Amino acid sequence: MTLRAEVNERLTRVGPGTPAGKMLRRYWQPIAAASELDDKPVRKVRVLGEDLVLYRDAVGEFGLLAEQCPHRLASLNYGIPEAGGLRCPYHGWLFDRTGQCLEQPNEPENSTFHRRIRTAAYPVQELGGLLFAYLGPGEPPLLPRFDVLVQEGGYRSVGTAVLPCNWLQIMENSVDPVHAEWLHGKYFDYIQHGFGQEALDLFAGRPHHVEIGFDVFEYGIIKRRVLEGGSREDEAWAVGHPLIFPNLLKVGGGGVSEFQYRVPVDDTHTLHIWYTLYEPPGGVPTPQTVVPHFRVPYKDENDEFIVDFIPGQDIMAWVTQGSVTDRTREHLGQTDKGVILFRRLLQEQIQLVERDEDPLGTVRDPDHNVRIDLPLEKDKFLSGEHALKELKGKHARYNPHYDDIVRLFGQTASA
Repeated sequence: MTLRAEVNERLTRVGPGTPAGKMLRRYWQPIAAASELDDKPVRKVRVLGEDLVLYRDAVGEFGLLAEQCPHRLASLNYGIPEAGGLRCPYHGWLFDRTGQCLEQPNEPENSTFHRRIRTAAYPVQELGGLLFAYLGPGEPPLLPRFDVLVQEGGYRSVGTAVLPCNWLQIMENSVDPVHAEWLHGKYFDYIQHGFGQEALDLFAGRPHHVEIGFDVFEYGIIKRRVLEGGSREDEAWAVGHPLIFPNLLKVGGGGVSEFQYRVPVDDTHTLHIWYTLYEPPGGVPTPQTVVPHFRVPYKDENDEFIVDFIPGQDIMAWVTQGSVTDRTREHLGQTDKGVILFRRLLQEQIQLVERDEDPLGTVRDPDHNVRIDLPLEKDKFLSGEHALKELKGKHARYNPHYDDIVRLFGQTASA
């Protein structure tokens, strides 16, 4: 089964006015960690094909404006944050969070010209140390208060990487369970033993997938599997873990919960966010005041993919499909039924948006948004004696607070 070229375009293009772009704009999208503005309160971001400037003003409010000032098109990335807005460095025009021009210092004192000048602006909200933006039309839905974002206590971190490929090929990986036993099992074993590296053996002897299943639920798709030697009574099938539509995956268990956001930068680049909540058995001794941010590398000094950790293996598989996967050349099999379901769901939700209806998972009732608990098997990730190995085998190894995280789980960095 392959996709026609026009359908592939419809699902992958994300700029203003495109079918998928319109659908994705109906959801709050994470665009940065709040801590990324601590050192420099103004930073350029590119989201869904739009060049924007994210800022924290002098009283701590966040804003998101079109990058170019509508006066002479200089970049607001070098603007001056003030109480109530961002001032252009070129001629001092001041804009508030709605995009309205408030001041034009060198215009006549009685001029009303500023009232007629607006620039594109989008609302921004902070939740759990992440900054979310809504780029869609009309009254924004509620920012979903998913469990990992609002859980009290624990230690949080935000890792990011901008990947040179389209968002869809990354998300399709989330409904492709069988890749784990090969890419993160046999291939991982080959990389470690074949090149004499320290063998973590995270998935040594990982059982074969006997059965995979997918169910659509109110926030997306539940992914289920039965491994050789197991049954449908196991959590991997009975509970599973979710793809939260349209571009979020939840994984975890054993004291760790993780959100993986795949935010389209443009058609050929994606901001990948690993938002991780660590809840060690003994708790976190010191309350966390800032959620730290760090970069996750995926290539080495020789421009080769770093494939001795699990996210790096995934990234290699995603990026080597090309900047936008040519799905007219695919040959899908029975194990790709999750991918087929996700593509069908995307097309259905795009059609809903084209009818100006809310897509899947839109939250508008405050009573349903106090805390949204998402299903997740509990015995899959970072458990028992494998804790340190799994930390080393995932993005946490690049966290500057890695040693502290290890200690929280009763390990030592030298174990």
